[in-house]
Amino acid sequence: MRQQLLDVLHLLDALPAPRGGERTAAHRLRAWCAERWPHVEWQVLEHGSAGGSLVAAHGAGPLLYSHLDTSLDEGGAATRLVTGDDAPVGPLTADGDTVTGFGLGVARGPAAAALVAFAEAGTGRLLIAGSGTHRRTSGITGLEAYTDAYPLPPSAIVAKCGPPTLLWHEPGAFYLTVRVTGRSGAAMVAESATPPGGVVAQAGVVLDELARWRTAYLAADPRVGQTGRACGIGAISGGWPDKPDLLPAQLRVDLYVVVGDQAEPKTLAAELTDRLRARCAASVLRDCEIDVEAEPVASAAATPADAPVVTAARAAWLDEFGTQPPPITGWTGSTDGVVLRARGVDTVRLGPRARPDTDEPRRDALSLTELAAFARMYRKLLTEPG
Repeated sequence: MRQQLLDVLHLLDALPAPRGGERTAAHRLRAWCAERWPHVEWQVLEHGSAGGSLVAAHGAGPLLYSHLDTSLDEGGAATRLVTGDDAPVGPLTADGDTVTGFGLGVARGPAAAALVAFAEAGTGRLLIAGSGTHRRTSGITGLEAYTDAYPLPPSAIVAKCGPPTLLWHEPGAFYLTVRVTGRSGAAMVAESATPPGGVVAQAGVVLDELARWRTAYLAADPRVGQTGRACGIGAISGGWPDKPDLLPAQLRVDLYVVVGDQAEPKTLAAELTDRLRARCAASVLRDCEIDVEAEPVASAAATPADAPVVTAARAAWLDEFGTQPPPITGWTGSTDGVVLRARGVDTVRLGPRARPDTDEPRRDALSLTELAAFARMYRKLLTEPG
């Protein structure tokens, strides 16, 4: 199994698959799998303008799900905005039990384990989905395309890196967009803008209040089930980099908010609006307009802890590791598992732990021994689904 995992990992490493642009990678992966495992009917499900997912089935068993896209590409302008570096990160490497490479944690590691497990199991369904990572986009995701084209599975196993335990409850998420709008002006005449010097120069007022709101939001976390809350500022923008002699009229701040309970995004956006308006009214931003918009991504969802797929996953964990999966609270990572649960599919999530490579933080490191252990569990859950 170790060699099979390495073969798939090297293949995936050679196939760029940024979110929404996985189609070429999906077709090449399908051709490789068809040659490697010709007894399986491998298919590509195309979606959107350039998206693609790998699909296969042996009967009507559980769905083993992972995703193909790596969220970011390995280089380019968009990647530089996040990582500060657009240079190539280099090919996958294996040193003893450790494999390191780009995208291993977000996608490629568990996807390889799922692919090998499915090929060996000889039963169940497989979806290596494109567009499985979060992104602000109106395009259809690989999972949405799959559920539109195929019958819903009786249960699902999400193969994704995460905590060292079994998850049957995952949080939801939403985006918040904060806009503070004044009046534009000229940099050489600072008082021509509202506020004087421009709204971007007063970003500290807004960011300070956002930090206060974040503290209050996290402190109110009811810790429902296995999940918790999280919040972070992911982007700040204002003005035109090519023409900084103009003071922009608008400051924009974008936040990603995780919610493990059933808090209503629009209600939270209204509360934040009130806080920001009160804070700005007592500052030089008093004449600015404040607007906060909520954009839901998915709602928190849970599978019953005694559902057959959860019971089977507990048994597979015990058989592989000799202990029960440890309890967890406050987990803040979400996957397409919430989408499957919203469609009535009992779903569990389990996978290896990834860590940043010590020499290159844009690369992830995984243990091949651990990856093989989860591949065996995925195989067991397909052949003995409970």
